[in-house]
Amino acid sequence: MQTPTVLNNRYRVIRVLASGGFGETFLAEDTQMPSGRRCLIKKLKPVANNPQIYQLVQERFQREAAILEELGDGCSQIPKLYAYFLENDEFFLVQEYIESETLQQKLQQQGVLSESSVKEIIRSILIILDYVHSKRIVHRDIKPENILIRHADGKPVLIDFGAVKETMGTLMSASGNSSRSIVIGTPGFMPSEQSAGRPVFASDLYSLGLTAIYLLTSKLPQQLETDPATGDLLWRQYALNVSPSFATFLDKAIAFHPDARYSSAKEMLDSLQHRTTPIPPTIPVANPTLFSPRPDAYPQQQQQTVLAAPPAIPYQQLGYSQPPLKPSQEMGDWQKAVIIGSVIGTFVVGGLWLIRGELANKKEPTPTVTASTPSTGNLANSSNQQTSDPVESNSPINNVPNPQQLTTTKPDRILPSPTPTFSTEPPDNPNSFISSINSANIEPKITKEAATELIGKWLYAKRVMFAPPYDFQAAYELTTGELYAKTAGVDGSISSLKNDGHQYRYDLQRIDSVDEFQTNGSQATITVKVTENRKLFDQKGNILPSQTDFKTRIVRYNLQFVERKWKIESSQNFTD
Repeated sequence: MQTPTVLNNRYRVIRVLASGGFGETFLAEDTQMPSGRRCLIKKLKPVANNPQIYQLVQERFQREAAILEELGDGCSQIPKLYAYFLENDEFFLVQEYIESETLQQKLQQQGVLSESSVKEIIRSILIILDYVHSKRIVHRDIKPENILIRHADGKPVLIDFGAVKETMGTLMSASGNSSRSIVIGTPGFMPSEQSAGRPVFASDLYSLGLTAIYLLTSKLPQQLETDPATGDLLWRQYALNVSPSFATFLDKAIAFHPDARYSSAKEMLDSLQHRTTPIPPTIPVANPTLFSPRPDAYPQQQQQTVLAAPPAIPYQQLGYSQPPLKPSQEMGDWQKAVIIGSVIGTFVVGGLWLIRGELANKKEPTPTVTASTPSTGNLANSSNQQTSDPVESNSPINNVPNPQQLTTTKPDRILPSPTPTFSTEPPDNPNSFISSINSANIEPKITKEAATELIGKWLYAKRVMFAPPYDFQAAYELTTGELYAKTAGVDGSISSLKNDGHQYRYDLQRIDSVDEFQTNGSQATITVKVTENRKLFDQKGNILPSQTDFKTRIVRYNLQFVERKWKIESSQNFTD
């Protein structure tokens, strides 16, 4: 039966988006809404045209539609259900239409994703699954095609729940009882218990783990070999850049037996957020590092040494007027570090004064020391040998960055939305004064891979900066100096597009190659070959040919380490 151009006397069909065994999916326009909002309509058909089970399918369809409505209303990363109806003995769902691309499309356009990007996607989906499983629902069809990356905010959206498909697959057995005619799921992405028709919550986690491996390797599950002894998939040889801890995390998610996997989405999420890399045996060191130079680069990898607890002693005997702080009231790591650093600094300075005292007893000349110059001699010479890195201080004791040194270019005018602010937190490394005494440079480091990932984020951010919602925050997070002014300044690209009602749309964005990469302290340059297919639309939706192209460009990006993170300071196009 041919689908009419207007469904339910309300929804005007624009075009067919997909067609499969369970029916068709249309992009439609709601003619009874003032905005004429677009929506997604799914036409579903039972696998058997049997009047005996039509009433049963209708009842189940209504029940599953109510569940979809509850899920969409309770989670912003599940499409909302606007309506459902029956027309000409066919079943229809009307859902929220989301401007997006699937994870499969994202990988095809950009290539394999970085570990950090995959972790963020998995983290977000696990939050959704924790909510879905709390409703006693198993999704049953998690795969790259059923996870969308929403253009508006870059967040993953989970679609295409399997329960409605199961309803459409209902049959009547010879004894008069209803039964399922097919197993819901996608071969390769569903585990053995789901293939046998007995899905559990851990089945969704298995599918999610394989989705992550696909994003890291571009290998479908069917392309991976299986360990004949355990039944586990062998995939690590295709993802050599993945950290051992994350690989172990994914191996548990895709274990052959459900009992060997994570028992819940919450447990898997907790493991992802708190997993640390294996720690080598602790050995004594002269100057222990309290923090890694870049704690934000390894957010959960803090080494801890477990010591036996001493016998409890009443706090009054220890000289305290109040009980010690409870664990929830303990000081932060940086506060502990500052105190420990102060103690170490006291010993260092005290040692220098003792040396001076011994020299004075020998009646050797002693330089005059005032309160404003607490250290001289070799200590001062060591300070003078430091580099001029802006995150490095000129004083080995007062290691506080000057905010004016953090950027080389500052826009004359900043929009009232996200205004750049400088961190007032302690330095990244509380032991920096020890390092400065030893003339060791503390410079931010960035790898070629991390720089490439930063450029990839910038390319993708254009979709939300140069089109509704015209996101200034993305510019602040990724740019500084000249590029920030050109992008988010009063006369910058975002404001100009927004004021004119114009917007860019990107069908393809891809980094083809990295031609050059150099780093020097808090600055770096990376030259990449980028292919973009962009279209500029006016406020009426017409394409403006002058700024519409499909081109490969060679662009050099100048990076700078500011506010404890790497940002893009400027760019130069060598193609146009």
